[in-house]
Amino acid sequence: MIVEPKVRGFICTTAHPLGCKENVKLQIEYIKKQGIINGPKKVLIIGASTGYGLASRIAAAYGSGASTIGVMYEKEATEKRTATPGWYNTQAFEEYAIKDGLYATSINGDAFSRDVKEQVITRVKEDLGKVDMVIYSLAAPRRTMEDGTVYQSVLKTTEDNYTNKSWNLRDNTISEATVIPATEDEVNATVKVMGGEDWMDWIKALSDADVLEQGAVTIAYSYIGPKLTYPIYYNGTIGMAKKHLHESAERLNQTFANKGIKAYVSVNKALVTQASSAIPIVPLYFAILYKVMKEKGIHEGCIEQIGRLFHEKLANGIAQVDEHNLIRLDDYELKEDIQKEVFEIWDRINSDNILELADIKGYWDDFYRMFGFGFDQIDYTQDVEI
Repeated sequence: MIVEPKVRGFICTTAHPLGCKENVKLQIEYIKKQGIINGPKKVLIIGASTGYGLASRIAAAYGSGASTIGVMYEKEATEKRTATPGWYNTQAFEEYAIKDGLYATSINGDAFSRDVKEQVITRVKEDLGKVDMVIYSLAAPRRTMEDGTVYQSVLKTTEDNYTNKSWNLRDNTISEATVIPATEDEVNATVKVMGGEDWMDWIKALSDADVLEQGAVTIAYSYIGPKLTYPIYYNGTIGMAKKHLHESAERLNQTFANKGIKAYVSVNKALVTQASSAIPIVPLYFAILYKVMKEKGIHEGCIEQIGRLFHEKLANGIAQVDEHNLIRLDDYELKEDIQKEVFEIWDRINSDNILELADIKGYWDDFYRMFGFGFDQIDYTQDVEI
């Protein structure tokens, strides 16, 4: 099959297996160049197939030689359609890792479910005994509870309507978009899906099964962003969920203090994801931020961020945290000179100068590469086995 990108709305419905493999390969090569560190040796990554989760798996395996177990919820290919990018990413990672003498195994299923937790516990006991790090990088739009109740997350404000500039990705025009407030039920549902409850459930299940090493570290990923996006992010429904995630880290530290477990939230920088593409106003901020950070030579993608997490922020087993016990990988993004320039551009940008003032190409490059497209090393005109 000749695989081409098919974009519908804010997602791409196809993925290129060789492109995804190339994406994994380039991330592995980046981590190898950073050198070996004295880091975790047995790592569980929940949400391991794309984005920050995939980067974490690569950084652990190739940065400190860790054995890794990945949890994901991906679809394999059929005769008529490709697999999801996370399926191909995982396949490629395991192929490279095993070839390089690293233990790597994956469990494909709903990470919210009790069944997947039990599968993981069994795999850890049989193959690794215990794990010394748990990365929680789940990005799911909905959660099904054991009783069948389904919670759906929403991207809304929690106070008043919020109106600001927004970029139409289809024709590169700028207009205004309004984000409406969520109901109380919608806020609660978003917290259920994207908050820290399932993270806590995972750590409790792993601890009760005695598959966590004494002094194990667990890290969940979050985003705060600038004041510009506060109404729809930090103070929006997603922000409410992330605040619950931050509070969950404190509760984990208190609950499992006797086992020496250390829980952290790493606040990462703005990056293109399927979810962020769907949020009004946010993609325009990202495209402007990309341009400014690239011009100053401090732009980072997922693998550069997580490489810095392992090599700097967690160096020597001691986490570098702020006064709120948060690891700040968004420190470059929120530098005063970066934000000042971003806001100056935000005030000036319009449909006529968007191509000049924002990194539109960089935004779309990142978007397509998530699905395995846009790599110069791949001949996309050739038939490929999906």
